[in-house]
Order: sequence, then C-alpha cells, then structure tokens
Amino acid sequence: MIVVAERGADCSLFLYFFFLSSLSFANQLCSYFCSRLKAAVMLTLASKLKRDDGVRGPRTSSPASDSTRRVSVRDKLLVKEVAELEANLPCTCKVNFPDPNKLHYFQLTVIPDEGYYQGGKFQFEIEVPDAYNMVPPKVKCLTRIWHPNITEMGEICLSLLREHSIDGTGWAPTRTLKDVVWGLNSLFTDLLNFDDPLNIEAAEHHLRDKAVTDDKKAVTDLAQLCTGAETRAGSGGELQPLA
Repeated sequence: MIVVAERGADCSLFLYFFFLSSLSFANQLCSYFCSRLKAAVMLTLASKLKRDDGVRGPRTSSPASDSTRRVSVRDKLLVKEVAELEANLPCTCKVNFPDPNKLHYFQLTVIPDEGYYQGGKFQFEIEVPDAYNMVPPKVKCLTRIWHPNITEMGEICLSLLREHSIDGTGWAPTRTLKDVVWGLNSLFTDLLNFDDPLNIEAAEHHLRDKAVTDDKKAVTDLAQLCTGAETRAGSGGELQPLA
C-alpha cells in the first residue's frame, strides 16, 4: 500500500510539473504569435500610409502653392464684390477694368458734383493684393491734386485703407471694394478733413485763407488749379494729360 501511495504521489507531482511546463510553453507560443501579428499589422499600416501620401502628395505645401491658393480665394471674392460694386456705384464714380480677366486691377474716376472740387475729374489706381481680404487694396491717386488728405505724389490718407488702426476704423475682412470706392468718393465731400491732413501745406493754406475770408472762393480756385488737368503716369511721376 505504501508503495502504491508513493507511486501515486510521484505521478501527481509529475503531472503537476508537466502542466506547469505546458502552460509556460503555451504562454511563450502565444506571446510569439502576438508579436508576429503586431509586426504584420504595423507593416501593413505603414504601407497604407505611404500609399495615401503618394496619392495626396507632400504634407507640407510649397510657397508657390500657398500663393496660388491665396490668389484663388481673392479672385472668388472679387467676382462677387465687383458685381456688388457695379450695382451700387455712386453717380459721381466710374470704374474701368483694362483687362476684364484681371479683376484685381482697375481704375476709378471720381467727378464731384459739389464742394471745392466740383467739376473736376480725379483718377485712382486700385490694385488688390494676393492676401485680400486680410489686407486692404493698394490705392494711388493718379491725378495731380491740391488736397489735405492726398499728397501731390498720390498717397492717400483714408482710415479704411490702413492695415492696422488703433481706433478700429482701419481695414477689416468684412469690408469690400464697395466700401473702398465710396470712401474715395467721400474724400471730396464728407471725409474731406483739414484737421488731420496728410498734405500739411494744403491744409494750412485752407486755414490761412479761411481766416481772411468766410467764403470758399480762394480755396476753390487753388483746388481747381490742377483739377483734372494732368495725371501721374507710373512710378516715375511724370505728368500727362488725361484722355
């Protein structure tokens, strides 16, 4: 009986160690297959990402593509804004697009029907940059003029054309070409400002003559001296007659 019991104990011990060995082997085998499966999945995912990148192209865009994208956004805005502008153009204004396919460049002619500059003809050059409407259009007065808010070289003092303004009156993406044209038109009436001049000499002349006489004849005569008679051609500043 003792011999049988000892053999039974040995058998149980053998089975116990065999079970432990089998369990360890199974764990190792499972770990091996899991690692192989994980490697296969990662390889497949990497291959897919590589194929997708090949279809989409490089993740980082070049400066040229960024510029093209900005121009596309600008041109889409201009199609709508030009239509709005032409439908709401002041009666004293005319616009001309030298190239109908380039809406980002056009000329504006203002012919005031009241005030100091009544009867004059003033031409402006308007160029819309690629970054529009995050930045304002570039505007230059081509007509030689004696004006407190316009220099003789064509620089213009108009708040909505300022890219940065501390008083909140500068350019904002909510503004449009219509606002620009109406603002330029108002430089000859409501927005004519002698108190905050860009052309200081013109403003001082107005104040000096105003102190002598209450009527506006002296200022009007000087304002109309070069009104509509000549225009600046290009950056050279040479004067040529208006067509």
